[in-house]
Amino acid sequence: MSLHEIERIGEVYVARSAIIVGDVTLGEGCNIWHHVVIRGDVAPIRLGKRVNVQDGSVLHCTHDVPLEIADDVAIGHLACVHCKRVGPNTLVATRATVLDDCEIGQDCMIGAGAVVPPGTVIPDGSVALGMPAKVIRPIKDRDREYLRRVLTHYRDLARRHAEGEFKPFAPEETGRTASQAGFGTGESPPTFHSRENPGA
Repeated sequence: MSLHEIERIGEVYVARSAIIVGDVTLGEGCNIWHHVVIRGDVAPIRLGKRVNVQDGSVLHCTHDVPLEIADDVAIGHLACVHCKRVGPNTLVATRATVLDDCEIGQDCMIGAGAVVPPGTVIPDGSVALGMPAKVIRPIKDRDREYLRRVLTHYRDLARRHAEGEFKPFAPEETGRTASQAGFGTGESPPTFHSRENPGA
């Protein structure tokens, strides 16, 4: 099995390239994507049910201060979650940073690229943006619907990856290196299809 594949382990999906060490608990339906780091080495980290942690994100915490991620949370690509708590039904968007001792309420959205300073408490039902992050408005139904779509999409996508629908580029299977295939040469690289029907 390739390092870049996703495995189903019981009721969770975990990319083989993810690093999960120490005192970490993953709830049913979690999906942990490529190159995620979850380090429960200085305090426990608990993820609730159906948590989605996208590629390249880091979950860690301060010494002796556990991190709790509640049910139905999505953590976007390259986010850094280094806080005390993220409440249920919350989105921490791409490249957001949530720092020491922060507490994010339930039903919240932390915008892409936002930096939540140490010790900040984001109240329930808030949308926070910026550097430093500030609450700009209450959450709306369209925000909730977006989060539901993200969570549903990633659960389905994790299952499809685990079932082998998407294969990473493998030079040994094509007999060509990445360079020979057009990557990094200025030429248009080929399109890769992993289904039996390339036109599907």
